[in-house]
Amino acid sequence: MVFTKYGNTLRWVIIVASFAVVSLILWKTYEFFQHFKEEERTKMENWSFAQTDFINSDTNANLELTLKILNSNKTTPMLVVNEEGALVSYNNLDETKISDSAYVKKLILKFQEENKPIPVKLGDSIVSTIYYGNSELLNKLKYYPLALLLIVFLFGAVIFFFYRSNKNATQNKLWSGMAKETAHQIGTPLSSLIGWTEILKSENINPTYIAEIEKDIDRLQTITERFSKIGSLPTLEKTDIVKETIDSFDYLKARSSKLIDFEIDSPDDEIMVNLNKQLYSWTIENLVKNAIDAMKGRGKLTIAISQLEDAIMVSVTDTGKGLSKKNFNKIFEPGFTTKKRGWGLGLSLAKRIIEDFHNGKIKVLHSEIGKGTTFQITLKRA
Repeated sequence: MVFTKYGNTLRWVIIVASFAVVSLILWKTYEFFQHFKEEERTKMENWSFAQTDFINSDTNANLELTLKILNSNKTTPMLVVNEEGALVSYNNLDETKISDSAYVKKLILKFQEENKPIPVKLGDSIVSTIYYGNSELLNKLKYYPLALLLIVFLFGAVIFFFYRSNKNATQNKLWSGMAKETAHQIGTPLSSLIGWTEILKSENINPTYIAEIEKDIDRLQTITERFSKIGSLPTLEKTDIVKETIDSFDYLKARSSKLIDFEIDSPDDEIMVNLNKQLYSWTIENLVKNAIDAMKGRGKLTIAISQLEDAIMVSVTDTGKGLSKKNFNKIFEPGFTTKKRGWGLGLSLAKRIIEDFHNGKIKVLHSEIGKGTTFQITLKRA
């Protein structure tokens, strides 16, 4: 209970704390990088002083120490160029390439970008210039923050996908449980209605009334079967999607307002698709009812079937109020609705049926405020 109550706050605390820790690590890494760079600068300045002393070696009492400093650089790549621009000496560089003057010029430009050159002076005159680059360790350290950010990103992605899959699994269990329970609850009174219908047939009752009752019973049986199938993995059969779409269209047209102008555009030939008839008709019904609500019971509704070489598209177009682009994906989320009344489950149910059960796609193909919306279902051919 405590975690449920404060779960969102705790989640944000963890996110902020993680961001603070990562920022601190990056900052400390930057500080260490700069400190290490300053140490390399000091080392190269000492090397330049030793070079000056070596030039004056005839008066240098500490020649051994000077040579030791000059030979101490084992990591930092460097070039020593005289005042005429000729290469005097080098260290920690590829000996096979150093004879190439173009290569040397590129190195000088590169080293100038990485570090400020150090002049070697003899009195007041500059006799040579030291160009040096970053050591291999310093270059590795430079990319450490990027590696750290990549690790943090991958870690965050793993957590996100785990959280998302766990959430989807919970939603699937909820869907299945509710669907099975609904089918069970409807099934009990439905059985009684079927029994009462048989009793009414034996009485002197107008057969027209009984026929209408039987239609409603058939409808309830269809609804029960739908909920039963969505509560488990449904069976798909090779089916003519043109016929199933037309059947759903005719059923909904006969039971909708006469103020709705229904139109269907479908091929004459059969198009076979792996389909669950009950769930597919439920999807079409949800899309059509959603369209009628968007038009407030008055307008034009068009169902069109088109095909590609390996896919079939079914679109439902209305002339209703339309959707803003930011709601194109949100409208399929459970509980989201743009209506004053409603549970916001119809389109999320349609998405589950098409994408989870039929391995297809459903999306808002086009929508314009005040002009209408087109939903499109895409399924693979059988």
